[in-house]
Amino acid sequence: MIKKISIVAVIMQILIGFTAAQEATFDWKMHNVGNVRQVVTNRGGLNAKGDATFDYKGLLNCEHPLNSNMEHITNTGLWVGAVLNGTRSVSLADGESGIIHEFFPSAEPWDTVWVVNKRQEVDIPYWPGYKGISDQDFVCRYNDYGPISQRLTEHRPLYVDVIQSTHAWASPPLDETIVVDYYIIPTKYDLENVYIGVYMNGNVGYVLDNSYGLDDESFFRNGEKISFCRDLPGGPDGSATTVGEKFYVPGNPKKTTYYWWNGVKGSPPDRDNDKYIQMSSGEIMEDQRSTGDGTKSMVAFGPYEKLAVGDTLHLVMGLLLGENESDIIAKGKYLTQLKERNYKVPSPPPSPVLTIVPEDKGVVLDWTPKPDSNPEEFTDPDRADGVEKPFEGYRLYKSTVGTSGPWTLLDQYDIEDDYGQNTGLHHSYKDVGLLNNIEYYYTVTAYTLPDETIDFPELESAKTVSSKIVTPGTPPPASVGKVAVVPNPYRGDMAYYSYNPPWEKPPGGRRWLEQDRRIQFINLPEYCEIKVYTVSGDLIYTIRHENASRGYEDWNLTSKVGQAISSGIYLYTVEDLNNGKVQVDKFVVIK
Repeated sequence: MIKKISIVAVIMQILIGFTAAQEATFDWKMHNVGNVRQVVTNRGGLNAKGDATFDYKGLLNCEHPLNSNMEHITNTGLWVGAVLNGTRSVSLADGESGIIHEFFPSAEPWDTVWVVNKRQEVDIPYWPGYKGISDQDFVCRYNDYGPISQRLTEHRPLYVDVIQSTHAWASPPLDETIVVDYYIIPTKYDLENVYIGVYMNGNVGYVLDNSYGLDDESFFRNGEKISFCRDLPGGPDGSATTVGEKFYVPGNPKKTTYYWWNGVKGSPPDRDNDKYIQMSSGEIMEDQRSTGDGTKSMVAFGPYEKLAVGDTLHLVMGLLLGENESDIIAKGKYLTQLKERNYKVPSPPPSPVLTIVPEDKGVVLDWTPKPDSNPEEFTDPDRADGVEKPFEGYRLYKSTVGTSGPWTLLDQYDIEDDYGQNTGLHHSYKDVGLLNNIEYYYTVTAYTLPDETIDFPELESAKTVSSKIVTPGTPPPASVGKVAVVPNPYRGDMAYYSYNPPWEKPPGGRRWLEQDRRIQFINLPEYCEIKVYTVSGDLIYTIRHENASRGYEDWNLTSKVGQAISSGIYLYTVEDLNNGKVQVDKFVVIK
């Protein structure tokens, strides 16, 4: 949706763009392992959409559920307010009036967004020995006193560094939660009466609708320390899920402040002094009632009477996505429980190694454990129930679409114990009744026992890791004589791409095009040449076949000059290049 942004802010962003490349190492990454897609930048904002510094076509921000095109936050970022030398100043990572960006990374080539996996240890220059907490950690650093910040006319730097780490998980119940840690560190001056807060420009709805986000409401639950933004049911932008930001505040500050503004008609104040007055007011506004023009909000905590140079103020924010307010609150309570365990949660076992042997109208699959990859010996030190080896079983899946699914469960095998179906373990499977010369996709996963101590469900290894493609069929015959064309006749009125498995498959999931038509020459000897002719003897296309294990070739009904052939009867010859034998036959195309 279109938001009101001050002319000053736009001009400043343009001016910054001319010199930023030499004075800052800008970077962004996207959390995408769970059911939320959330952008993180090293300028402090959880947003890169619509920003010339980071943007690319098609970028989504805070999308939930995955691949839904339902966004929830246009931008959100840290605010730090303090009194320095008797003057009130506020530095902000993201805003919408006055100067909207005052934090920037340094120009050091390593001052990017670092990506760290769970339990991986990385030496970051400002954080040696950082160890990954979640399935996908991002770590970055920014400040309000670099050369770009100093050129902002009305900006009064507090000379603070902020180290930010964000954490996302792939599996329920944490796949709709992202944790953000802000470490705020004065570098030059002691700060007085410090307030810390987060600004949120909530826009909830179907992003492809031009009016999305206009029927939203903001509200705050002080007991839970959660700032919400929800979409009203219906409307042109659909009915989206709700977003909440839950705060874990250092110490026991005396004041909590919460403000909201109507999205188009209102915005935070432009000047630092006015921003600071709002952050420090201690007022908590009543729930917003939508006026049809959007929403934005700010929550702040303080005062912290003195923050000395080198001290650290640690604010934690949980970004929570859910169906409604009660769902968000429940997710917040669960996050609090896990925070007390330093986010130590179970992990899935390693993926089995799958091998597949094709046969005539069937395949044989095997996932016997290998010494260097044995899910059955998997151990997990982060479990709360103390189970040393939590492996429980295997699941076998099949797809006719691709290595990313959708998947159909073929079978499941689990250990004979007090959990599950107790079928006993198997390490092989034969799938029969398949169509020859058609691609099929398989994967096998390993899964664990649930951790009932912290109410954590069983975890399954990723389906994509061990997924394989296989084409059942027979080996090439000794010579020509039984070559055939399928389908014959080929009918242009048939939606072959809708078959299961699909006969015609447009690459990359795009819509079907003329060039995706497909006939197949089967029962080819390993070394032969196919020539296709019109009934009048004109050569249309030549196919050279050299394959000792595959006895077929596909053709998309396009001539050697790139033209789609028309309806009619076509002749073809197949010459065995080993012995010179030739087979002649015909096929029919009806369009």
